[in-house]
Amino acid sequence: MLRLALVQADLTVGDIGGNVDLLARRLTDAAAAGADLALAPELAISGYPPEDLLFRPAFLDACRRGAQELARRVTVPTLVGCPWLDGDRVRNAALLLRDGRIAARYDKRQLPNYGVFDEERTFAAGDADLGVDLAGALCAVTICEDIWVPESPSSTVARRGATVILNLSASPFEVGKGAAREEMLRTRARDGMAFIAYCNLVGGQDELVFDGRSVVIGPDGEVLARAGAFREEVLVCDVDVTAALGARLRDARLRRGAPTPPLVASVTLPTVDVRPSLPRAVAAPLSDEADLWGALCLGLGDYVCKNRFERVLLGLSGGIDSALVAALAADAIGADRVETVSLPTRFNVSATRDDAALVAERLGVAFRELAIEDLRTSFLSELPDTSGLAGENLQARIRGVLLMTISNQHGQLVLTTSNKSETAVGYSTLYGDSAGGFAPIKDVPKTMVFRLARWLNEVAGFERIPVSIIDRPPSAELRDEQRDDQSLPPYDVLDPILEAYVEHDLSPEEIVARGLGSDEVVRRIARLVDLAEYKRRQAPPGLKLQPKAFGRDRRVPITNRFR
Repeated sequence: MLRLALVQADLTVGDIGGNVDLLARRLTDAAAAGADLALAPELAISGYPPEDLLFRPAFLDACRRGAQELARRVTVPTLVGCPWLDGDRVRNAALLLRDGRIAARYDKRQLPNYGVFDEERTFAAGDADLGVDLAGALCAVTICEDIWVPESPSSTVARRGATVILNLSASPFEVGKGAAREEMLRTRARDGMAFIAYCNLVGGQDELVFDGRSVVIGPDGEVLARAGAFREEVLVCDVDVTAALGARLRDARLRRGAPTPPLVASVTLPTVDVRPSLPRAVAAPLSDEADLWGALCLGLGDYVCKNRFERVLLGLSGGIDSALVAALAADAIGADRVETVSLPTRFNVSATRDDAALVAERLGVAFRELAIEDLRTSFLSELPDTSGLAGENLQARIRGVLLMTISNQHGQLVLTTSNKSETAVGYSTLYGDSAGGFAPIKDVPKTMVFRLARWLNEVAGFERIPVSIIDRPPSAELRDEQRDDQSLPPYDVLDPILEAYVEHDLSPEEIVARGLGSDEVVRRIARLVDLAEYKRRQAPPGLKLQPKAFGRDRRVPITNRFR
């Protein structure tokens, strides 16, 4: 029986000393649990992704020294991810630590270069497998992408005799990805008739959120152990290594075709012969809303804390977006660290002003109202020809100036409250409501904003977000009786069009053919998305939650005449 410990840790890019300390503490827990081998995430020593820090020799040297220090501090054999300078090339490496030293190294072979990944820019691919003999089982080391590709290194080592595939990973969250990722791993386990131990990173890093969900899967695809989502955990699991051999004896698929040279273990690790078996630890799946909320809370909380902000600040309008962001901030970092400001003009009706105060009261966050009508009229007296859209946007820009001034004076992080639907079509004011330091819901469509608000109330058992806000027709309140649907289609019409155009890259003709909208509406929305690219380039960073987020995933030229 083989006992594995998967150290699902929340690490910070560049904090090498802090990462080593955190890993050492977690690995002490793994040793106390009697683990034969512990796994830590991909690039755990440096944090993931280190990006252009990898071009700095001093950074690479610090990572090497950090790995050597961790080797001296741990008592359980450990596989840990670390960037490694190999001559004039940098490797995305897994280091095997034992007996106070680095005993072996595996270099990642498949370097992803799509979406948020550009590893070919910084890393050189490896070309050799690493086998480890553990409790009589032949284990093979892989890193993240090595297991995603169907004809991957994980498939190769299974054909070469490996019955346990160890994978260190840093796989970021996307909506629906947790279930899809696990199904992929189950397929690899069944196809290779091997156990898979998959250790994933957890935590927020700039726009990315890593959801954890480390897992151990049997050769029949059964989940033997699963860590929770969005939390640190040391997942310990017993593996009956004879099960993989039995599966192979009964199934001749891996014996077909030309023989492959067997994988030879270059390291043999000692194991404990007899010990009581452990109960299975299998975390339950989350609902769609709980999954997304967990990602939002972890991503925002880590951005605030890792960048050493004590408090956050946001404008609370009485609308659903700012109410949701206020609730998110309260859950992510604590209500006592959240400050909200209402900045009304004469166009803000009493109902929304009252709701803004009510939201703050229900959430327990600080609140004050600073009316800006006098400032608005003062600006207009200096610019008497200002009217129409420019006059409306002036209000948003005054609010942006005041929020950023308060932030500048007191050091809070200003949160912007625009959602993905508004960001997509440019339904925001540059240097106004788009001003701020972080945009937590910039990848959340408006229809999902409503779903999350209703779900929060259902989970709480009371109206954390007053139902009057949820039911009120959305409005920017920049002119009398303004509603969003005067400028845009209803959000239940708009969001499917945006998903088709942004996420799936469909043309307006294809979108119309799918019955998602009239030709006039679809072409207008596509034009708004294209024209708003220059706004998005100037917007603050925000969490990536969908398969194609603006910025890291979707890169469209501003100067662009293709329509």
